[in-house]
Amino acid sequence: MSHVTTIAVEIRDLEVVKEICRELGLEFHENQKKYKWYGRHVGDYPLPAGVTKADLGRCDHAIAVKGGSAQSYEIGLVKKGDQFMVLWDFWQGGYGLENCVGKNGQKFVDAYTKAVAIKTTKAFARAKGFSYTQKVDPETNEVILLLRKYS
Repeated sequence: MSHVTTIAVEIRDLEVVKEICRELGLEFHENQKKYKWYGRHVGDYPLPAGVTKADLGRCDHAIAVKGGSAQSYEIGLVKKGDQFMVLWDFWQGGYGLENCVGKNGQKFVDAYTKAVAIKTTKAFARAKGFSYTQKVDPETNEVILLLRKYS
């Protein structure tokens, strides 16, 4: 069965994607033009917006489970303007893929947005002459970014 959907995130920074792939137990395959999925659309699940049957399985880059089985599905990153659409087949948990990216790709989204926020904050701090520190709140597990500027 084919159940290809998108992961709801705007991907604009492939360097951040490469970084979070390592954190999540994934491998980034630059310029891989096809991603593994069921292999054909059987009409049992709606196509993602802006995607045709002919588009399924095609991508600009792919993401795979590190050390995954031959059966494991992959994520396809498809260039759309200045960002990438994230496509994957979640049937049977993507045969191991969902363990790494979370239900509906939420672990992937969380890791990406956190990494982009930290990268952007660090760049801002450097550009404006702030010192930068980061800590994790042990009770909430939230990352706290602190910027200080002394005059």
